[in-house]
Amino acid sequence: MAQDNLRELLAQLHTRLGDAKSLDPESRKLLTTLSQDIERALGRASEDTAPARTRLESAAVRLELEHPALAIVVRQIIDALSKAGI
Repeated sequence: MAQDNLRELLAQLHTRLGDAKSLDPESRKLLTTLSQDIERALGRASEDTAPARTRLESAAVRLELEHPALAIVVRQIIDALSKAGI
């Protein structure tokens, strides 16, 4: 169930990334890469995903002011990862 929620949140992230016209290229690349990392890790929950969680948290902090909707989805993904044991 938690993985289904995580997949839904990743889909929301992809949608919001597509809608965020003013997102700087570096942030867009970071979020896209992290999303891909998480998708790959869904089948193999392990500590290998800890660096991705750390980068997600950093990304959420950077997005807070200019892209709060993206920051919310990123934080929901972090929470879902934790609940899924990833």
